[in-house]
Amino acid sequence: MKNQTAITTFILLGLTDDTQLQILLFVFLFLSYMLSLSGNLTIITLTLIDSHLKTPMYRFLQNFSFLEISFTTACVPRFMYSISSGDKSITYDACVSQLLFTDLFAVTEFFLLATMSYDRYVAICKPLHYMTIMNNRICKNFILFCWVAALIIILPPISLGLGLEFCGSNVIDHFCCDASPILRISCSDTWLIEQMVIVCAVLTFIITLMCVFLSYVYIIETILRISSSQQRKKAFSTCSSHMIVVSITYGSCIFIYVKPSAKDQVAINKRISLIITSISPMLNPFIYTLRNKQVKQAFNDSIKKIAFLSKM
Repeated sequence: MKNQTAITTFILLGLTDDTQLQILLFVFLFLSYMLSLSGNLTIITLTLIDSHLKTPMYRFLQNFSFLEISFTTACVPRFMYSISSGDKSITYDACVSQLLFTDLFAVTEFFLLATMSYDRYVAICKPLHYMTIMNNRICKNFILFCWVAALIIILPPISLGLGLEFCGSNVIDHFCCDASPILRISCSDTWLIEQMVIVCAVLTFIITLMCVFLSYVYIIETILRISSSQQRKKAFSTCSSHMIVVSITYGSCIFIYVKPSAKDQVAINKRISLIITSISPMLNPFIYTLRNKQVKQAFNDSIKKIAFLSKM
């Protein structure tokens, strides 16, 4: 997104100019952001301090919560500031940074979700070898792989984007710096970068979705072979939270790249992006905690310890 026409700032239009809607939107964003922070920080804290949550599954969940906090923090506070102050401008460097970090965190989440599905596959289909296959070294390597794979995916289109020229318009029809509306206002030939964005998005989507799909095919086959209905129910319950989060994440993102051109569906993408950046990070910790007995037990134990210490 190299500036060759003295454009040093962009204008983010946001979602609405209606004052009353902006107030409601600010309240909604503030509440969802606070809930997202508190929920995900609670999961991170519990997985760090509770000895029962030192398994690979919770190590992945800890990193997933960190990504959720990072992703929503890269977008929502800046948007809330814009609503409250009326200042819709964002510098070129800040816009590039926001685009880089949101893409990095989002793509890393996809790979981490795929890794978590593999973890569930090993736990259910190969329970006797679980601790051998998913040892600490392997877990760390998986997490490192997720970050490295995300960097490899996003760097080519981001690098090409640094060469874009802007011939006059600096108005981005979005509430954050997103690839599609930025390409829309560029006077450069954006065909190559549009195709690269689509290829990278589809590549990430297909690779991770295939990993998730294959893992759950084997998981379901294994569960259906279990004779005890109680054991089947228990096995399904260990995967239910992850399946819900996967459904929300992939379901929302299907609409983002459903059109081949960056110049289409910007209005729809803004609304879907709002769901992804604010609602999903808020819901995910509650999905994992409310449907997970170990996390609920760890939370209750922590509350009891805090209450006990406060009485001393």
